[in-house]
Amino acid sequence: MSEIFKAYDVRGIYPEEINERLVEQIGRAYVEYTNAKRVAVGSDKRVSSPSLFAALIKGITEGGADVVDLGLLSTPMLYFASSKLDVDGAIMVTASHNPGEYNGLKFCKKNAVPIGLASGLSEIRDIALTNNFSKQEHTGHVTTHNIKTDYEKHMVAFADFKGKRFHLATDTAHAMGVLELPILRSLPGVALCGTLYDTLQLPGVCPHEANPLKTETLIELQHVVRKSKADIGIAYDGDADRIGFVDEQGRVVPMDLVTTLLAEALLPAHPKCTILYDLRSSRAVKEAIEKQGGIAHESKVGHANIKKQMIEEGALLAGEVSGHYYFALSGYIAEMGSLPAILLMNLMASSGKKLSELVDAIKFYSHSGEINMEVSDAPAVLAKVKEKYSDGKLSELDGIKITYEDWWFSLRSSNTEPLIRLNLEANTPELMQSKLKDVLELID
Repeated sequence: MSEIFKAYDVRGIYPEEINERLVEQIGRAYVEYTNAKRVAVGSDKRVSSPSLFAALIKGITEGGADVVDLGLLSTPMLYFASSKLDVDGAIMVTASHNPGEYNGLKFCKKNAVPIGLASGLSEIRDIALTNNFSKQEHTGHVTTHNIKTDYEKHMVAFADFKGKRFHLATDTAHAMGVLELPILRSLPGVALCGTLYDTLQLPGVCPHEANPLKTETLIELQHVVRKSKADIGIAYDGDADRIGFVDEQGRVVPMDLVTTLLAEALLPAHPKCTILYDLRSSRAVKEAIEKQGGIAHESKVGHANIKKQMIEEGALLAGEVSGHYYFALSGYIAEMGSLPAILLMNLMASSGKKLSELVDAIKFYSHSGEINMEVSDAPAVLAKVKEKYSDGKLSELDGIKITYEDWWFSLRSSNTEPLIRLNLEANTPELMQSKLKDVLELID
């Protein structure tokens, strides 16, 4: 069962890989390891979630800790609760965008401090799998709490549209992003002119995966944006901790470029702040952030790595190519659901520009997108590629990244799957295709 413990969370197929007995043990192990006295818990909507949620609560309370039952909610709502409530940590029952047969758990400490394999999850795993717990003198109590109203008020307070009105199109894929829609409806001057799959249903009901990183899942949203003449299209992933955008022309906005727009929205009020971007991002991201007066630093991939670096460097914002955007605006560092959409509308209002105009103002390079490949020996492949391109500038922050004057590429092992991931960018499409061919032939 140890294979379901991933770099950042627990995730597996129910009931073969993850089941009630194991989740109960994990809940108790979480208390054993963290010494938490009070834990907030929430859940997404999957067939297996109610029974796993009950098992999680049983494990936590038998470990002697009290539970605050938050019910159905998005993962950003859970992170918010971990900061605003009198709790020592929080656990979410979710498998994010994975198909309906999957389920899992996401963990954090107080103030959304992440727990991954390198920051406690390996210890929780070992305690859970040995099933050897300290004897407890009492069982914890369970209370319920509705965090959604406070979360909505918190999000809406960031809106500053200067009287401008916006028409929005949304796609929540029948997933937990549905619970973010009341925030958008509460925004001043905002009207939802087209909503796709806006009821909470079991995973698999929607015709497409709840994963805006895959541009094919945005085709319907692109059509709705054009048809309804929306100012912006918004798509959430399965547990609403990732978000994707379509401009008013129906074009998908690259997720790394969204980082630069969020920086542009925030830097006037927070001059010279540090902004992190994951190392797969276009070099246009660094250039744009520095042009706006920010300090741009690369980061490793993955929320545990990024949040750690944000704390160490006092960063204001971080963005990932996957559509995760992290903020240090509320006394804690975490994804904040609909906040990226609100900040983009703030920027559109203050600049008087359409979303397409803001994107087009960013210098464009030719990027391959992320290419995933199965290999039998990832370290050997990375070593071979590193030797071949030894004349380039090498970074080993996360895998290898080799940079030349007019192109670069990164190659790294996946933290969650048996894959290596390649990203390559060049100054022109022709150079990008040529260099991509060379690197892929070397990997094959």
